[in-house]
Order: sequence, then C-alpha cells, then structure tokens
Amino acid sequence: MNIALIGMRGAGKSKVSRRLSLAMKRDVLSCDLLIEYDNGGKSIAEIIAEHKGDWRAFRDMEYATLQKICALDGNIIDCGGGIVVDVDENGQEIYSERKINLLRQSGRIVWLKGDIARLAAKVKGDAKRPSLSETKSAEDVMRRRLPFYEKAADIVIDIEGKSRRMVAEIVQEKVAKYL
Repeated sequence: MNIALIGMRGAGKSKVSRRLSLAMKRDVLSCDLLIEYDNGGKSIAEIIAEHKGDWRAFRDMEYATLQKICALDGNIIDCGGGIVVDVDENGQEIYSERKINLLRQSGRIVWLKGDIARLAAKVKGDAKRPSLSETKSAEDVMRRRLPFYEKAADIVIDIEGKSRRMVAEIVQEKVAKYL
C-alpha cells in the first residue's frame, strides 16, 4: 500500500514525506521531481513555459508519471499541488478522476489541509513555482480546488500550528489503521 500526500502549494508535502520515509522505512517518490527528470532536468516552471503555459499538457505528463509511480507498492508519494485537477478543453480546472483513481487503487490519500491565505503568502514569488493562472490569484485557484482535495482524501490532517515532525507523526498514526 502506498501513502499519497496531497495538498496545496506550501503545505509541506515534501518535508513531511521525507520524515515519513525515515520513520516508516519507505521510499519517497516525488511526482514533480520525476516529471523534471523525464524532461531533462527542467524545472516545472521551465516545462510550463516551454509549453507556452499549457497546463493541460503538464497534467497529461503528471498522469503518465503517476501511472509509473502507482505501479509500485509500499512507497510514500509526494504529489504536486495540482494532482487533484485536470484541465478541460476550455482551459478550466476540473476534478481529476483518472489521477485520483490511480492513487486510490494504489493506497491511501492523505490531505495536508492548511490555511489558504497563509499558504499562498508562503509560496508567493517563488520562481520555482509557475503561476497557476493568468487571470486568477493563487488564493482563488487554491480556494476553487478545496472541494477536489476534500473529495480525493481518505484522511484529512489540519497542518495549522503543527510542526512538520508533528504532522508526520499524525500521518503515520492515521495510516497505521490501514496497514
């Protein structure tokens, strides 16, 4: 059984997954890192720029990467913030049945839920993170994704006021019920 961490940008998915890796003796597979690897080491921002801001192409890359990851078992999956979305033909974000089904079939999905305003402020101006929208603020995009995270999650953990160590311990405790 895999343990997939989902959540908005800045929620601490990467740091918590590394802590879980040490505590649970499991490997971490990072969706974004593997996409970067498959694209010759280019950052996500560079990949999006190369595709002229076409998030739909990126979401297809993300799905292909997730297929590989979910074929493996017993890992911690560090999902990108947009794992819960796909992009329709009009360029609008929609709930990603295909990606969430893959994650659900391979294990448990844990949502690291945090305060949107705090998370948006935390990642603002980070050059490694491409703009989520040409017309909407990061907060607006994150707010729109809330029901997608809620629908996808098997386990919800409120991260506010908790250290990454504490969050990792809570994740470990909650997923132990499924092991």
